[in-house]
Amino acid sequence: MKIHVLPSGPIQTIGYLLTEPKLAEAVLVDAPGGILDKIQPLLAKEGCQLKELWLTHGHWDHTQNAAKVVRETKALVRGHADDRMIFENPEIMEERMGRKLGLEPLHVDTWVGQGEKFTALGREFEVRHVPGHCPGNILFYAADAKAAFVGDALFNGGVGRWDLPGGDLEVLTQSIREQIYTLPDDTVVFPGHGSQTMVGTEKESNPFVTAVAR
Repeated sequence: MKIHVLPSGPIQTIGYLLTEPKLAEAVLVDAPGGILDKIQPLLAKEGCQLKELWLTHGHWDHTQNAAKVVRETKALVRGHADDRMIFENPEIMEERMGRKLGLEPLHVDTWVGQGEKFTALGREFEVRHVPGHCPGNILFYAADAKAAFVGDALFNGGVGRWDLPGGDLEVLTQSIREQIYTLPDDTVVFPGHGSQTMVGTEKESNPFVTAVAR
């Protein structure tokens, strides 16, 4: 599995294109603005078809290009039902931001939840619910690839904002301890913003979250 790191949109939110050329299949994790134009040449070069779009949460910068991606590729969409309201009613976020963001209502084909496992790209992925930044924030974990795509729950040396509607610092830090810090230390954390990090590194040094006892 190849992992393409694609910062996109007005605040350089990261979308991750996961490709498996042997199966001619691909998955996109989050759909920031303009990402369709970035993934199309990669899909063509590797001979892959985009099968699914996984949304780590419903905030505008992660969904700005989602409806367009789905129209063009017919990808199946996965997300968490706790963010259903903003997936289906994006005007809520435009009202909060005070400007038009080019958002369209999004139909989620499959609602996924805590502990659910499914197969994609020829491997198993696990879903973990990590609320606190956003009620429906989830991560997608591939044990054999030692990779976790965590949305805006945890960053390199930081955590997602908790001062937005539906955010809660206590909930967020508990989620990180229970759902991210319980992954193997050598798991690579792929966040929605900034550089990647490791679970073990964040357990040792993240100033916002006290690690669980080992």
